Parts: sequence; structure tokens; C-alpha cells
Amino acid sequence: MGLRGLVAGLIPYFCQGHFANFTSFLNLPIVKLAPIILAAGLSRRMGEKNKLFLPFLGKTLLEATLENILAAEVGETVVVLGHEAVRVEDLLKNKPVQMVENPLYEMGMTTSIQAGVLAALDGVAGYMICLADMPLISPAEYKLLADAFFQQLKMDEKAIVQPIYQGQRGNPVIFSGQYKAAILRLKYMEGCKPIVQENRAHLIQIEMPGDAVLRDADDEAAYQKLFK
Repeated sequence: MGLRGLVAGLIPYFCQGHFANFTSFLNLPIVKLAPIILAAGLSRRMGEKNKLFLPFLGKTLLEATLENILAAEVGETVVVLGHEAVRVEDLLKNKPVQMVENPLYEMGMTTSIQAGVLAALDGVAGYMICLADMPLISPAEYKLLADAFFQQLKMDEKAIVQPIYQGQRGNPVIFSGQYKAAILRLKYMEGCKPIVQENRAHLIQIEMPGDAVLRDADDEAAYQKLFK
């Protein structure tokens, strides 16, 4: 066929969205993040309300958070469903995201992180673990963290990036793809804190321009503060 014929034959393949499969075939890394949005929880501290559907500036909390992540254009977004999965899926059915259901969501946050990691494209550079109730984080701030991660990844293949504001640790945290196996075997059910603690030599903390990375809607009081 020759090189020219091979390239000509591959162009339609790329255009049909099969680039990830081709890079996997060649065992090449996909230089992207996988933002994983944890939308499976029970919202216990919000009482009977599911906080993801609370209104925020004409949208739901979940929609507002997701739209900022998508606008940052840092990778193929995975949304993990659990509690009221059908309702969440219906809300997001027209969004350019991959949705995966976690049947073990009641066991704890870690099971949702693991479900998201399993659903992400093979070979991603890292996993950005995003909470679904943080609508104040701007696209620029997500991009700032992603850029910092890729800069650090050039020097450290096991990089972990964590945002901070005035000494307080926030979200989202980005883990190198090198931690995939460690995340999947994690038994601690409240997140990836043990992995961060065990790999402090690889942790870089990024000072953020504002406190949005600290502000979620865990309870009614925190939700009301989002409007101030």
C-alpha cells in the first residue's frame, strides 16, 4: 500500500473518533486527563434533599459544576452515578460525558472513584477527582490545575496535584495515571487520602487565587454560603 496509502486510509478512522483506540493499539499514552465527577452520594447531611438538584443561578448544582469542568476542556469527563441514578442520567443525557453507575455507592466515596477510574480511557495521563457540588470553581481554575499537573508530570511520573487556599487543602485533586492500581485496590472508603499520605514526595500543592476550591454544599448552611 505504501506510506501515503496507509495515511490516507487512517484519516477517516481518526475523523470518526477512533483516535483513542488507535493509540491504545500502538501502546501510546493518551496525553489527557480524565475528570471524574462523583455524583453518586446520598447527600445525608442535606436531609431529604438531593443536593445535586438544588438550584444555582438558573441551573442545578450538578449542571453548574459540570459545565465549568467541560468548559475547561481538560479531558473526557466521566460522571459516576449511584443514588437517584435515573434522575441524574436524565438530567445529563444531552451532555458530552460518559456516565457509569456504581452499584456499591452506599459503601463510600472510594467505590465511586474506583468506578470512574475503571470507566476512563486506558492510558490517560491522570485522574482529576471532582466533587459534584462545587459550582464556584471556574474553568480557568480547573485549567490552572491541569496545566500545573502536566508541568509536574514532565519531572515526576507519579505526580499528585492538590489545590490549596491560604493553607487549606481543597478539591479537585489530580492523580497520575500511575496510581490506577493503587486506587483500585484501596480499602479505605472515604477517598484517596491514604494514597496522598503515602506519596507526599510526589505531591505538589497549588495556591489558588480564591477559595472556590474549598466551597461545596455539604449541608444547608454551606449551600447558602455559595450565594454570598
